[in-house]
Amino acid sequence: MSHHYGYVAVLCSAFLFGVSNTVNKMLLEQVSPLMIASVTYIIAGTFLGAMSFLPQRTRLTSWLKLPGNTRTKPARRDIVLLLLIALFGGVLAPSINLLGLNNTTAVSASLLGNTETLFTIAIALVFLRERGRTKDYAAMALLILGAVILTTDLNFQQIVSQGTFIGNVLIVVAAFCWGIDNNISRPVTARRSLLHVGSLKGIVGGGILFTVASLYGYRIAPSLFAVSWLVIMGVFSVGISLVLFLFSIQQIGAMRTGVIFSTGSLFGAVTAFLVLHEPISLLQALAGCLMLFAIYVLSIPKKESTSLG
Repeated sequence: MSHHYGYVAVLCSAFLFGVSNTVNKMLLEQVSPLMIASVTYIIAGTFLGAMSFLPQRTRLTSWLKLPGNTRTKPARRDIVLLLLIALFGGVLAPSINLLGLNNTTAVSASLLGNTETLFTIAIALVFLRERGRTKDYAAMALLILGAVILTTDLNFQQIVSQGTFIGNVLIVVAAFCWGIDNNISRPVTARRSLLHVGSLKGIVGGGILFTVASLYGYRIAPSLFAVSWLVIMGVFSVGISLVLFLFSIQQIGAMRTGVIFSTGSLFGAVTAFLVLHEPISLLQALAGCLMLFAIYVLSIPKKESTSLG
């Protein structure tokens, strides 16, 4: 399968995840942050688990290019990694992210989510020893520049002076947890089914969060609006987005996947602007275009050398 599928997959994943901040911002008026995180991840885990047992799973496995000998039972060396994935990606990151979203705007949350790219790249470079070509690093620099402009609008004093500062800090902390999750996921998905990893992450992480939320007395609002959107978010913005993201890690690596996934901030900011009427400046819009150009540069395949004779 061409690596281009990896780039398409992570862009789709970024879109599905990016728009979730807008929907979650509306849900926070009726449902607590911990309950949103727990229910959506449990729904996502159940959905992915059900997919792995469908009759057409062989066709799905072929499309995802999963290894033919992926284990149905985790090996001992994978158990610790799976628990860490559930902890960082299924418990800490989503709960902290929604707590932050509850104390800032959807636009700010989407844009500050770009820091996940920095953490993913840094961890990949230090611990996984990933390396790229010159044009890859140039594209990453453009993406980071676009992310900084999107995040700050080049008004650095406003970030600290706003009352949303604590919420913004929590968003960055959540991004750090997802950066760890992204890199841990790669060796596990190389040996195990993407659907199994996603299912375990959602059910275990969501189950822990649901227990914590219940102990604190939080409940799901009985409104049809809240329940319907929790299901939609669980299936699409968490479940399908997660599989596409893990598939992309398998195809193009954690470093490139993390960089391109930062475009979710652009999708999230635009959605928040259109639906919630939250402001976005012309400079931020131009920065979004810069990020899309950087993705194009990053996706240019390496030229194969040809020999004469």
